[in-house]
Amino acid sequence: MALDVPSPQPSKDSAEDALDALVDGDRILRAGSAGAALRHAVFRRVFIGAFVSNIGNWMQNVVLGAIAYDLTGSAKFVGLLAFAQLGPLLLFSLVGGLLADIFDRRRLLILVTAAQAALSLLLAWEVFGDTPSPATLVVIVFLIGVCNAIFGPTYSTLLPALVGRADLPGAISLNSAQLNGSRVIGPVIGAVVLSSFGASWVFVINAVSYLLVIWALSTVTLPTPAIDTSGPQGVRGLAEGFRVARRDRVVRRSLLIIFTFSLISLAFIAQFPTLADRNLGMAPRSQEYGYLYAAFGFGALLGAISVGTVLSSYNLARVVRASLVAFAFFLAIFSLLRSPLLAYPVVLLVGLAYFAMITSLSTVFQQRLEEASRGRVMALWIMCFAGTVPIGGLLAGVAIDASSVTTVVLLGAGVALGLAAYADLSPRPEELTPSGPSPARSQE
Repeated sequence: MALDVPSPQPSKDSAEDALDALVDGDRILRAGSAGAALRHAVFRRVFIGAFVSNIGNWMQNVVLGAIAYDLTGSAKFVGLLAFAQLGPLLLFSLVGGLLADIFDRRRLLILVTAAQAALSLLLAWEVFGDTPSPATLVVIVFLIGVCNAIFGPTYSTLLPALVGRADLPGAISLNSAQLNGSRVIGPVIGAVVLSSFGASWVFVINAVSYLLVIWALSTVTLPTPAIDTSGPQGVRGLAEGFRVARRDRVVRRSLLIIFTFSLISLAFIAQFPTLADRNLGMAPRSQEYGYLYAAFGFGALLGAISVGTVLSSYNLARVVRASLVAFAFFLAIFSLLRSPLLAYPVVLLVGLAYFAMITSLSTVFQQRLEEASRGRVMALWIMCFAGTVPIGGLLAGVAIDASSVTTVVLLGAGVALGLAAYADLSPRPEELTPSGPSPARSQE
């Protein structure tokens, strides 16, 4: 797909050429690898902006969880704040996907990013005092979640336009890597800023980080998406993603896997402060807790990068299954640990298996999609992935208070093992074209 990118100035040409040389060297890059995706200058620019912004987001996310637990000491309130943050992804992602398919994606992203920056500043103002209102925190975080519900599917639709379908696996891997690289850097910076300057400055830094996203998006011009006028339009067009999932076996199974996995197996993420406190004796506002979360994020970073590098020539449908088994094994061990020292390497392996699976599954899933409906189908992915995590967190909070955090996390490990048996995602012969997997019209 051709991109209408403004002609750069000579100085920018030199910078791009220098980076091309650094990325490429004299090597022939495999199509679909991370290196091949980085050859696209427009992708690099947006990638860097998103990476910096997500560092700020994870600073904010970790501090919010710590504030929630510190204010109330309640696993239920931690789950409630997580639901306010991620619940809108379940409620409004379909609307975001529809907007992504019919409006200028670049302008939409800039508008939503500016709103997120303003809301982060509002959070900073609210927590400036010693006793922020729990109800006000929930409202502000909910509004941030609504912005994320629009931003998520819209940003996901950009990847094929930035790199082309051939290099899409590498772009997905790098996008997952920057999300999880920010999980490593963000919590560490957030813990240091929180302990040294207070929570308000964490939210101010996050607000400033959004400016780089706005700059990156303002320097490129993206194609207007092709609008499919053959199907239902307007509000009825919201259901197009469900129609695609019903027709395509791989899309349908991928969504069922990510929904179940996120709802039950990932409940430990929303309850991370509770687990750290009750099983490992780590205070949620301590630097040790920040390092534990960073170890989890570093493992996730390695898992995401592996899909675009060492695993780029492997059958990713099989990688999904193997990663689910590994995740179940390491999560079970993590739930039983009582030693903080051992928890760091084990949670790193949990993160590695987690995002090797997620990145592989996302790649298999996105390679099946058509451009005209990509936003609405990606909205279903975001609903099933991020939107169900807070529901799982709420349910886990109730279950933890009734039993224990160990029991709830062990249940998640068992579900992941069961999903490995279900995860048959290799395309059948009738779902293949001479060029490989393509959007299918199959019945299971």
